[in-house]
Amino acid sequence: MEATLHRTVRFAVEAPEEDGCGGGGRGTRGPNGYAGSPPVRGLGPFLTCTIECRGTPDTESGYLLNIREIDRAVHARVRPMLERACAGSAAESNDGRGTESTNPATLLADALDALQKTLPVAVTAIELGLSPYHALAMTAADPTHATIRLRFDFAAAHRLHVPAWSDKANRNYFGKCNNPHGHGHNYQLEVRVLVPAGLLGAFSIDALEAVVESAVIARFDHKHLNLDTEEFADGSGLNPTVENIARVCHGLLAQPVAALGKDVALRSVRVWETDRTSSEYPA
Repeated sequence: MEATLHRTVRFAVEAPEEDGCGGGGRGTRGPNGYAGSPPVRGLGPFLTCTIECRGTPDTESGYLLNIREIDRAVHARVRPMLERACAGSAAESNDGRGTESTNPATLLADALDALQKTLPVAVTAIELGLSPYHALAMTAADPTHATIRLRFDFAAAHRLHVPAWSDKANRNYFGKCNNPHGHGHNYQLEVRVLVPAGLLGAFSIDALEAVVESAVIARFDHKHLNLDTEEFADGSGLNPTVENIARVCHGLLAQPVAALGKDVALRSVRVWETDRTSSEYPA
C-alpha cells in the first residue's frame, strides 16, 4: 500500500558575501537541523525546503525512503540552485524582471526535476518556505502552476450560540464559548493562491496583501463578530465557528483574488482559532 512522506530541510543560503546575500561564504553543516544546517552565520537568508515523496514502503525496514537521502539530495541539488539565485537576484537589472535563474517558478520546476532524477521514489511536490508565513509550492502533477501560501492575523470576539436552541442547550453544547458577552481569539488566516508558473515571478504579493486587508482584515479585525458584522450577526448571520469563518473568508476573497491576474485562483483558506484548532475551506 502506498504512503506519503514529507521531509523539511532547513538551511541558510550561503552565497558569497560579495554577491550581496550576506552569507559570508559556504560553511560547514551543523548537527542542529531545526535551527538550520548550515545555520545562519551573521545575517543572511534562511529558507526551508519541504519535499513530498510517494511510494510503497519497504516491507523489512518500514521506510519509504531514508530521510538522510532526502537531506543529501536537497543539499546537493537544490541548495546550490538557491545560492546561485540569491547571487543572481542581488545582481539583477533595475527593471525588476530578474532572469530565468531567479524566476521562482523555474527554480521550483528545476528543483523538482533534479530531485526526481536523484531520489529512488516519486517526488510529488516541493514547497520553498521563504518565511514561516510565506511559501511557494509546486506539484509534479501540475508544473504549469505554483501555489503561494501567505498568512495573516486578526483579533476578534465572538459568541457561539444557536437561537433555535434553549439557553441551557447552548450552554451544555458550547460551554465557555457561549459566554453571553463573548470571548476573543487571535485568529490566523492563511490563503493559498494558485498562480500560473509564467506569472509567478511578476505576481504582486503587495496586491494580494491589499486584497486580504480590504476584504477580510478591515472587516473583522478588532470586531465582535456577532455584533459588528453582517456575516455573523446575531439572529440573521452564521454562527461564527472557525469552520464558518473559513468559509466566509473564502467567499469574500475568491473574486478579488481572481481579479489579480489571468488564471489566478484562490485555492483554499485556512483559519486558526488557536494553535490547536483550525479549519480549511474548501477541504
